[in-house]
Parts: sequence; structure tokens; C-alpha cells
Amino acid sequence: MPSSAVVQQRLPSLLERPIAFAHRGARAHARENTLEAFKLGLRLGATGLESDVWLTSDGVPVLDHDGVVRDGWRRRPLAGFRRDALPEHIPSLADLVTACGTDYELSLDLKTQDAGPAIIEVLRGVAPELLERTWLCDPDPQRLRELRPLDGSVRLVNSTKLERMREGPERRAAELATSGVDAVNLHHTQWTGGLTTLFHRFDRVTFAWDLQMEHALRNLVRMGIDGVFSDHVDVMTDAIRAEVGET
Repeated sequence: MPSSAVVQQRLPSLLERPIAFAHRGARAHARENTLEAFKLGLRLGATGLESDVWLTSDGVPVLDHDGVVRDGWRRRPLAGFRRDALPEHIPSLADLVTACGTDYELSLDLKTQDAGPAIIEVLRGVAPELLERTWLCDPDPQRLRELRPLDGSVRLVNSTKLERMREGPERRAAELATSGVDAVNLHHTQWTGGLTTLFHRFDRVTFAWDLQMEHALRNLVRMGIDGVFSDHVDVMTDAIRAEVGET
């Protein structure tokens, strides 16, 4: 059954209320991946923030989508710049915590192999209480497994596609559970009520991304999804409220 098929009754989920992740901050309302966008996302009712993490040449985790910086007419890799040489609109992870506090869930896509350890180190220093609400996302389950010994509380997410699960969803769910990977993240069109139920059977949290329309958001909530990512924070929070009720 495609995700566009209507689910009439809400299926059980692992979380009492789905996490409403503001994708790259309130991307539909402000310049993406800026402190202004992240703060606006929270003001609009998001319960989570999402971004991508790159490391600068001096090892600082910063939040940006493409990982490139315009230098005159050229576009250069962000990794070739020191933190203090980046444009002002690109925040560091520490800047985000300073500006937004810690009362939210935080989903971070690992854009470099060494980003995970750097994120954990920074959060231990500036906001250790946020570690248990931080979700580190990577398409490679093995890279995620290597992060688990570094911290037992940080959340690990396999961001993937169904076609990459050569072993099948049930085996993938079992392997994630065994290796301490907490969640799986798929494009919203790949989720079904049966698939969320399968991953929940292994106590794996389910996330869905690229949800921009109210009818799709409400349907995924009825499928029992545990977290959704949207550019349109106002639409997302209204849809969750319509299905789950007020906080």
C-alpha cells in the first residue's frame, strides 16, 4: 500500500507524539540553516530541528546543506576553510545551542565520516543533556555502529531507501536492533502502516522525510510514524495537532 493510500485509524507508535522536525530550520519561512531559521522553527511549534553537519579545516562542526562556500566566482568545499573564515550565516553546532538552548530533539545528517565523533565531543562540552535527544543520521549502518561505543545515549538513525535493504526490511530491523541503531528514516512515499508496525516490533523508531502537504502528514501520523521532517513548520504542527490533539 503506498503512503498516499488513506489510513483511517491511527496505528500505535513508539512515541506518544511524533517529533516535528523543522527541516534545515523553518526553511519555507527563512533562509535555511541559519540561526534565524532554527529559532523561527521553534517559535512556530517544531519540537525538533534538522540540519546537515560538515567539519571545517580546523575540525569545527558547522551546519550547512551543500558543504560549499562561494569564493568570488568559484564554489569551494567548506572543509577547506577554518571556522573563522566562513560566511557569517553558517552557524556552528555550538552556535545553535547558544541561540536555541536544548529543549528540542536534534537530527543531524553526517556529511563526513568524522562528523559523528566531533558532534559528540562538542555536545559533551556545551550541552551534555542534549545528547540523548540528538539523532545522528547516516545511510551506512556500519558507520553508525562505530559511533555507539563513543556514547551510549546519543541516538543513531539509518537514513536509507527500501531498495538498499537487500536483506529485506525485517532483517534490517533486526540488525539495527542488535547493533544499537535506534531508528530508520525513509522518504514518506515508502512508508506503509505495515512497515511502521514491522520496525516497531523490533522497537526501532520510524522517521519520514520530505513531508510538505497536510494530507500526507496526517496520513503518516495515522501510520504510527514517530517523527516527520518538513520545510513548512506551520503545516506540520497543525497536521500533528489535528491527529494527536494539543500538547
